[in-house]
Amino acid sequence: MNEIIRRLIEPGKGLEEKRKLFSDHDLKVLIIPLFLEQFLEVFVGVSDTFMVSYAGEAAVSGVSLVNMFNTVFIYLFSALAAGGAVVISQYIGCRDRKNGNFSSGQLLMISVVFSVFLMTAVLIFNRNLLRLLFGEVDGPVMNACVTYLKISAYSYPAIAVYNAGAAMYRSMGKTNVTMYLSAVSNGINIIGNAVGVFILHAGVAGVAYPSLIARSFSAVVITGLCFRKKNPVYLKAPDIFRWSSSMLKRILGIAIPNGIENGLFQLTKVALSSITALFGTVQIAANGVAQSFWSVAALMGTSVGLAFVTVIGQCMGAGDREAADYYMKKLLRITFLASIVWNGCILLISPLVLQGYALSEEAVRLVLILILIHNVFNAGFYPLSGALSNGLRAAGDVRFTMAVSLISTLGCRLVFSVVLGIGCQMGVIGIAFAMCMDWGIRAAVFYFRFRSGKWKEFKVI
Repeated sequence: MNEIIRRLIEPGKGLEEKRKLFSDHDLKVLIIPLFLEQFLEVFVGVSDTFMVSYAGEAAVSGVSLVNMFNTVFIYLFSALAAGGAVVISQYIGCRDRKNGNFSSGQLLMISVVFSVFLMTAVLIFNRNLLRLLFGEVDGPVMNACVTYLKISAYSYPAIAVYNAGAAMYRSMGKTNVTMYLSAVSNGINIIGNAVGVFILHAGVAGVAYPSLIARSFSAVVITGLCFRKKNPVYLKAPDIFRWSSSMLKRILGIAIPNGIENGLFQLTKVALSSITALFGTVQIAANGVAQSFWSVAALMGTSVGLAFVTVIGQCMGAGDREAADYYMKKLLRITFLASIVWNGCILLISPLVLQGYALSEEAVRLVLILILIHNVFNAGFYPLSGALSNGLRAAGDVRFTMAVSLISTLGCRLVFSVVLGIGCQMGVIGIAFAMCMDWGIRAAVFYFRFRSGKWKEFKVI
């Protein structure tokens, strides 16, 4: 691993002086807001869970079940936006403003069409879909699910529109805009939840409507900002109300493989939750708490991974493959160093934070073991298995990354979760090691793909 890291971060001779597409300051301005935005989302998720608990057990159950369902759609909207971000970044890189504007308009258009279709389907078949997924749950829980899902469905277009606008701004490198907007939106959500639960006592609706309002606010503001003509690319009404098969093919050529990959990953998580349920109360509780720590620990790698799309996309769009290679190595160096420091800090403060949890000593020990396993392997493998894969996708190498991810998720994570967790009676520790094995396989394959240079041969625009 040390040799791999050394090879990746070793700069080419003279490139530091030659490459001026992104200075160190540019990268800092790009990455820090991305990290803060991701951190805010995790923090708000924790706050939402805390406040929803005061709306009653049926409300908590209904919200948690529907959120599992909503997550699939949110990942699909994100995949669509990611496809648009790659295409827009490459047009910015080659300084083709006209097609950059057009691709932005087409991304917004297809996001609205797709999200309205899903919203309509959910509003019509909501109860049938819930019964299909969760069976015959208790009456109060089902009523809470239906209420929350209906209100959530109205926010699907807002989520898709915001993701499209955020993809535009991230492609331009203006991540501070989405950070500030996320902060305001999350503030609206938290205040709204507090009013709905503690003042209006509105139950599930009291936490659903604030999310709808916050998401709608974000969608309206980001769309308005995207019409600003001083931006490198901007929205134009004629571009939104056109249907261009060739441009949509470019966007969907990136988005569909990414969506398949993310969708399967979410289904695998549901399957692993079913396996975890077999291991008893202590392990279920420990795994749930550990995952909250994991989500925070993974923030650094995820945040820097988003920067790969902007930087590598613009380099490839400019036709400068040498610069793309250089910035791949530079961003990987940043990802490795930042991930090691961040994961180490989370690991060090975990024992102190766990003192605030009402857990048994056995559960606390298990949580610490799970955090140790995750953080060590996340720092060592995720920069290659996650962040590097974003760089490959930004270059257009999407089918390869999708195939590797699908095979690794099913053939390694799922299979070895059963083998280690159930067969070897390792429980949730076995599932954690299977996750790390999945990362390790992807890290090795993506590293050799990067070293082969085949990712440079793709043409998105």
